[in-house]
Amino acid sequence: KSFLFVSLFLGLAFLLGFFHTDNESRLFWRSSSGLLASPAPCHARTNVMFLKTHKTASSTILNILFRFSEKHSLTVALPADQLFHLGYPERFVTGFVENFQSQGQNYNVMCNHLRFNPSEVRKVMAKNTFYFSIVRNPVALLESSYVYYKNVAPAFSRSKDVNEYLASPLKYYHKEDYWRNIYARNNMWFDFGYDNNAEDDENYIQAILEETEQNFHLILIADYFDESMILLKHALCWDLDDVIYFKLNSRSNETVQALTPESKERVKTWCSLDWKLYLHFNRSFWRRIEETIGLEELEKEVNDLRMRQRDLMETCLSDQEAVVRTHIKDKALLPFQSGSADILGYNLRQDLDNDTLRNCQKMVMPELQYTSYLYSRQHPHKKRKPLAFPMPWSSSQNS
Repeated sequence: KSFLFVSLFLGLAFLLGFFHTDNESRLFWRSSSGLLASPAPCHARTNVMFLKTHKTASSTILNILFRFSEKHSLTVALPADQLFHLGYPERFVTGFVENFQSQGQNYNVMCNHLRFNPSEVRKVMAKNTFYFSIVRNPVALLESSYVYYKNVAPAFSRSKDVNEYLASPLKYYHKEDYWRNIYARNNMWFDFGYDNNAEDDENYIQAILEETEQNFHLILIADYFDESMILLKHALCWDLDDVIYFKLNSRSNETVQALTPESKERVKTWCSLDWKLYLHFNRSFWRRIEETIGLEELEKEVNDLRMRQRDLMETCLSDQEAVVRTHIKDKALLPFQSGSADILGYNLRQDLDNDTLRNCQKMVMPELQYTSYLYSRQHPHKKRKPLAFPMPWSSSQNS
């Protein structure tokens, strides 16, 4: 009898262990029939390459990846010398990475701005690297780019506002200004490494979409950012806290320019390459969710993420929300300002203990400051990257 009891106990223990669904250990997916299929082994991915596209909430993802890198003592492929990007807008080459050696060195994480060049990126990253990126509805993206790069792109600076620009873009967009106008037309297509002035040819576009699917394991959608974070969590087998975020590099509503209905339609024509890129990966995004998570589970996990985010905002922030630049008290946390955009930032509570303060600082850390900080940690003998702001931590805290 005792032998039978022990056998039953061990059998139950095995079954309970088999059906345990902790995110650390296994991931479930749905078959084409909609039925829940067998669990697959799941281990946290630590080799990750993120193609950081422009004006797509990518600075928030960079912050997530930087925090994950620190948490797990991972190496980051950081821009060389005094740069904050990996050679952008030139196509990426390995020389843009600080201290890259052609043999015997692979980085865990790469996420600063670059123009994608797959053969060169693969030289820097490990063979089992997970590649992902993010796209955004080109209508919203172009308006955001117009405000942010108003003083950078001649096509934008020559026009009064975004609606005037879109009414007759070729009046302002001159090909001789190609390198300075990359933000003014099909900027996502450019970031993925392609000609943003290419003709809208169906065969060409289909070939590029197929090539992009081969180069990247996952493309997220900025317009569904929380859903994207849950899908990323599952794809990388990370914990919920690994994808918790405070929105970074966003701007005040006062600097948003309202597009007319006609302008919205014109974006789809003027940026037709980006529009077709977005439509394609928006479809694949929701298909991926159906196959791996399911809409019901997605809704539950999105709610969990938002509740955890609210908890952390109460813990960290004195204002419980982002504030305009003039209201940011700690200038070390002031984001870089560009064009006519008012880039928002955060004020931290004054009553935080040291560990909580450090964690909260990292969650609100603007991109330039965090890049400079990680650079000084990974390359302590190199000259620090130039910043117009003080560093968020003193030398004693850094040590």
